[in-house]
This record gives sequence, structure tokens and C-alpha cells, in this order.
Amino acid sequence: MEHIRVLELYSGIGGMHYALTESGVSAEVVAAVDVNTTANEIYKHNFPNTPLYPKTIEGMTLNDFNKLAFDMVLMSPPCQPFTRIGLQGDLSDPRSKSFLYILDLLPRLSKLPRFILLENVKGFETSSARESLVKTLKECGYNYQELLVSPTCLGIPNSRLRYFMMAKAPPGSFCFNTTSEIQQGFPHSTKEGDIGGGSHVPDGSTCSPCPEDEQQENEEEDAGVLYKLERTQDAERKRRQNRDESVRRIRDYLEASEGGDMEQYLLTQKTLLRYALLMDIVSPTCRRSVCFTKGYGHYVEGTGSVLQSCTETDMEAVFSSLETLSDEEKLQQLSSLKLRYFTPVEIANLMGFPKQLTFPKNISIKQQYRVLGNSLNVHVVARLIKLLVS
Repeated sequence: MEHIRVLELYSGIGGMHYALTESGVSAEVVAAVDVNTTANEIYKHNFPNTPLYPKTIEGMTLNDFNKLAFDMVLMSPPCQPFTRIGLQGDLSDPRSKSFLYILDLLPRLSKLPRFILLENVKGFETSSARESLVKTLKECGYNYQELLVSPTCLGIPNSRLRYFMMAKAPPGSFCFNTTSEIQQGFPHSTKEGDIGGGSHVPDGSTCSPCPEDEQQENEEEDAGVLYKLERTQDAERKRRQNRDESVRRIRDYLEASEGGDMEQYLLTQKTLLRYALLMDIVSPTCRRSVCFTKGYGHYVEGTGSVLQSCTETDMEAVFSSLETLSDEEKLQQLSSLKLRYFTPVEIANLMGFPKQLTFPKNISIKQQYRVLGNSLNVHVVARLIKLLVS
């Protein structure tokens, strides 16, 4: 296929750009657009030769877009209007304004982009924004497929279930059978020998079900609470995930700890006492971790897993003994686990970023957590780009 000109909207720190490179598709990012100054600084640091527009998308005119003559659009619109823990303002949220602007411009472009790939949170699929997207794509004649995919489908021990929309301009067709339903996981290629499709992954393991599909939303509430405020079915689900040999172990993504380098990531005594029972704790041998968000390292509950550094200590025994202890004794027990946050490099590893990703020296660890939490899994998107152009 000829060289593809790519427009990267809501470019962030360049997750889509890295995915495009990994996909092996012959392509060039002709412009990246984002309004976040921190993300832009990191993007420019890693992609100094890519034209970067530090402005709102609404600040670009139809003529500006036409001049770029792009063949593909990669975009991750703001997820806050659709996230399940947010206000779910949908199209009434001001952060949806730029997305509506894109939908308004698309039919008026001098040339329809041949390929569109959109990423967002689970929850987008039930939004009015999604209805507007589908309506616009249909009016423009696009063939499209919606998907829900988690990195666990590629054997990566991190749950990050995301919505994806793949679209091809007429008369383009996909290398897999499309359906009006939202597919779970990667679609199966109908082309024999096409490694871009199907459920087989490069390391030979097969596509495992997304742990998020096994969530306990509809399960009984009276199943009994074990140690650490954990219900019986929660513990069993985690054990099941850790037995899934198609998923790699956490240790494959960790930094080599040297001396006191990891001390700064240890949880404080205050955090241990206040949040110990709420944290999702994993060890290096686990094959699971929960989704990392932009609040990681700042907020504890629901922002990502923490790592048990001292594996010689039995976690269940520690938590089972806490109830009758004084605060000082609790701290002594909890400290023996050496619980720490994952480092930004480790989170980047789990999210598929290559080692070439680096941060400018003035970008703080908190800022690194924020931009990574707002990003996407590079390996998942690379697979989808490859499928999109096949």
C-alpha cells in the first residue's frame, strides 16, 4: 500500500503515533493536535520532527484540515463525558464540543479520509456522542466496526477495557466480517495467513477473555467477605486470572530495582493505615492488574494496582491479623509487605510504550502518572491499525 498521511487528533503523549510505528504500516503523521501543554511538551520531546499544533481542534478551519490532505484520522476524544465514575454529561459536557466539531467537518472535507480509528472508554458505546458518530459515518458511506478490547487479549497483565471504532471510506471493505453488534476482542481475519486478524497473538498465546467481562456487577452481594474487604467471588476471579497462562506475569514489566531507587515509590504510613483494605495488591508473579488512571500515585482507591515488593511475607496472613492490632502494630505488619506504586516506566511498559519513550527532566512523576493514565495501550491500537488497513 502507498504511503499513508495520518492526522493525529487529541495526540496526548503520542500513544497513537507509537502504535502507528509498531503496526508496520507505511505512514507518516503529517500533524498532531492537542491543547494539553504538558502532553505537548512530552510529544515534542519524543517526536521533534512531527508538526504539532498546540491548539483546540475548533481553532482549526475546514481549510486548515483540507490543506493537510490526510488519508487517516487517529483520535482519542476526551473520555470524561462518558466515564462511569464521572458525571456522564455526554454531549452536554463542554469537553465534547471539539468532537462534535469534527463530526460537522467530516462530510465537508474536500476528500474523505480513507481510514478512521477512534478510542474511548467503555461507556462511550451507550452515549449520544456514539449515536452522532454512527449517524455521520453512515451519511458519509463508511463501512465501520465497533469493538471492546482489553490488553489482556494480547496476554498483557493489565485490564484496560476500551471502546474502538474502525471505519473505512467507500468502497473500502474490511479483511474480516463486520457486524452491527459491538464485538468483544479482536475480529477474526477472513484472509488466510493474515497475522493482523484473528485471536492469535505474536507470542503464540491465544486471546483470553477480558477480565472486565467477568465483573461482578450482577452477582450476589451476600457471598461473604474475606480478608481485605474482599468478597469470595472477587478472590476467585483474581485466582482465575492468575492461573491464565496465556497472560504474562507482572514481573516481565518491572524495572530492575537498584538500591534505594524504589524507596520513593513506597506507600506512606498514612496511606497504609487509611487505605490498606481498599487497595488492589498484586505481586510480581501475578498475571493481572487493574486499570491505571491519571490519579495514580495521588489518589489510592480505584486508580490502579500497587505492588507487593516483599514476596516472602504472606499477604493474607498480614491482613487477617489486623483487626485486633493497634495502629502501630498494624503499620509494622503492613510495612513488612513493602507495598509500592508502580513506577511511570513500569506503567508505560504495561501500556505497550517502547523504551524510546522518555520524559523531559522537568516533568514530575505526578505529571507522568497523569499523562500515562490519559493514554492508551499501544499494542492494542497497533493491532487495530494493522487490521484497519489490511
